[in-house]
Amino acid sequence: MRRAAWVNTIVCIMLVLAMMLAGCGDKEDTVSLAQEETIQAETTVTEDVKPEASDTEAIDKPSGEDTTDATDEGTVTEVIKTEPDVVEVPAETSSSIHTMDTVSTDSLVIPAYSGNPYVAINDNVPFFADSDMTTDSYEFYSELDELGRCGVTYACVGQDIMPTEERGSIGQVKPTGWHTVKYDCVDGKYLYNRCHLLGYQLTGENANTRNLITGTRYLNVTGMLPFENMVADYVKETNNHVMYRVTPIFEGTNLVADGVLMEAKSVEDNGDGVLYNVFCYNVQPGVVIDYATGESALGETPVAQEPTTTTDSVAEPAPAAPVVEQPIQTETPTGTSYVLNSNTMKFHYPSCGSAAKIKPENRIDFVGTRDEVIAQGYVPCKKCNP
Repeated sequence: MRRAAWVNTIVCIMLVLAMMLAGCGDKEDTVSLAQEETIQAETTVTEDVKPEASDTEAIDKPSGEDTTDATDEGTVTEVIKTEPDVVEVPAETSSSIHTMDTVSTDSLVIPAYSGNPYVAINDNVPFFADSDMTTDSYEFYSELDELGRCGVTYACVGQDIMPTEERGSIGQVKPTGWHTVKYDCVDGKYLYNRCHLLGYQLTGENANTRNLITGTRYLNVTGMLPFENMVADYVKETNNHVMYRVTPIFEGTNLVADGVLMEAKSVEDNGDGVLYNVFCYNVQPGVVIDYATGESALGETPVAQEPTTTTDSVAEPAPAAPVVEQPIQTETPTGTSYVLNSNTMKFHYPSCGSAAKIKPENRIDFVGTRDEVIAQGYVPCKKCNP
């Protein structure tokens, strides 16, 4: 009995040991497998992580070039680029370039000078097209032609392009036909002025060679200035705009212009404030001018009665009059030009819109002083306020 019990005990112990040994082996295998999987996972992670490209490398790459690097394993890693600072460029100032058709002077009929500094053209109605009308202030100056002569200039005159400082010197500019000459019969002695086509008070253009012509004192002060003042005063008082165009008219290859065609029309009120189309003569009473060269001499200013038509043909230079030692005194009206209405007993600037509506039988063209007109019983127009 004891022997059998002992055997049973040994068998049980051996079974227990066998079971214990079997359990230890499974655990070891499990631990080894887990360790192996962990190692493999770590290896996979290490292989998948690639070093990032440096900022310097990214900056050195030209813009537009492919910014990716290929690894040995074929894995593509994106290179980080450093973006440059963003600089905001302001939009260009919108300055619309306006153009308009120029007036054809080839067939323009201009009455010959008859003693008045200007004459109305086209019933005093300017040649502007409806498409020319704008409230955007601007100015335009033609290029000089092959002889160095000025061409047409035009502008939409507004307060924003008027000068804010005193005019500077323009003595350095020598327009075509320029001569420095004095006569006692000329106001201020000097025959010629450097005449602005677009007056300085309108656009602030000073020593612009494309805006200055050789003009007589008579043209500058008696002819052009009153019409320039009309535009300037209107714009300053109303803050409206005026379409304004000045066209110098040369005959053939003459270096001195016969005169200038001046046109103006107020925009916002469709010409009720300012409306005119006049030709101002580049003459000087008491002086004869050779328009081909600009040379001059004392003499009776030609006064013709028949209308003349400008052409492109080359005219024969007018012969210079003989020099007279003593200046010739002429009975030429001096002062400002006005238009009188004998019916309403009002007087106007020639450029006034109301002046263009006066019936021929009631219209009187007058050159003199304001006081002289008032002394005759006329009252100033409230629109143009002469």
